[in-house]
Amino acid sequence: MKITVVGAGAVGATCADNIARKELATELVLLDIKEGFAEGKAQDIMQTAALLNFDTRVTGSTNDYSKTANSDVVVVTSGIPRKPGMTREELIGTNANIVKTVCENILQYSPNAIFVIISNPMDTMTYLALKSTGIPKNRIIGMGGILDSARFKYQLTQHLNCSAADLNAVVIGGHGDTTMIPLIDKATWNSVPVKNFLTDAQKEQIVKDTMVGGATLTKLLGTSAWYAPGAAGAALVEAIVRDEKKLFTCCVALDGEYGQKDICLGVPVIIGKNGWEKIIDFQLTADEQKLFDESATAVRSMNAVLQ
Repeated sequence: MKITVVGAGAVGATCADNIARKELATELVLLDIKEGFAEGKAQDIMQTAALLNFDTRVTGSTNDYSKTANSDVVVVTSGIPRKPGMTREELIGTNANIVKTVCENILQYSPNAIFVIISNPMDTMTYLALKSTGIPKNRIIGMGGILDSARFKYQLTQHLNCSAADLNAVVIGGHGDTTMIPLIDKATWNSVPVKNFLTDAQKEQIVKDTMVGGATLTKLLGTSAWYAPGAAGAALVEAIVRDEKKLFTCCVALDGEYGQKDICLGVPVIIGKNGWEKIIDFQLTADEQKLFDESATAVRSMNAVLQ
C-alpha cells in the first residue's frame, strides 16, 4: 500500500504523522513545492519510528510527482491556509488553481488513486477535483464532515461531561461556518438522544459553537487548525485502506440524493476500499431538509466562482 500526502504544512504533516503511526501503508510520500520542506518533515517523522515502533517508510519530495507513482490513496492538503477574518470562500481563487494542478499531476503517475480532499473551501475543491479529473465519483472524497462531526462531539462533551467515544453525532451539509448542519436532534449518547439531557439553550449553544469551531481556532491560533484536521484525514484514509465500511459524513457527489444534483456536499456515506461506496439516507425532517437545501444553495454560489 502506498499513500501520498500533497502539502507538507501543518495539516499535511499531521495527517502523514498519523498515517505513519497507524502503519496504514508500507510507503508514504510527502510532497511540497517548497524546496527541502517535505524532505525535512519526512525525516523528522521517520526519526520517531524507533520511538513509536512503526515501519512505514516516509520520504519527502520537492514537487517531483514521479515519486508519487502508483499511489493507492492521495491526500490533498495543498493551498494557502485561512487567516483570521478570512472566509473559506475567499480562498477559492488561489486554491482552485493549486488543487487542479495537483490532481492532474497525480493522475499522470497514479491513474487509479482515490483522492481525499482537505484543501479549503473543501466542498468547492472537491467539486473541482471531480469535474477536472473526470474519474469515477466514488474516488473523490472531501474530508470536512468528519472534522465537523468531531468538533460537534467535542462541544457535546463540554455540556454532558461525557466521553466523546460514547457519542454518535454528525454534521451534514457544507464545510463552512454558515453552511454546516449539526444534527443535534439525531445525536445520541450510548443510544439515548442527547436532547434528553440538554436544555433548549444548551442545544442552541452547541450548534452555534460547532458551526464556528474552525473560525474560533483560526482566531486563537492566527491560522487554520491542524491536529484535528490531520487526524480526520488519517481516519478517512484508514477506513479506505483497511476496508472498514465506516459510516462517516463526507463531501461526495450527489445525483438526486437528499434532493440535490451536480454538487459535492457532506452526507453520511460508507467508506471502504473503493472509496465512498454508498450514501445513507438519514431521513431528514422538513426543517433539516430546508437547512440542507439552503446549504446547497450557498455552496453552489461558491462553485459558480470556478466558472
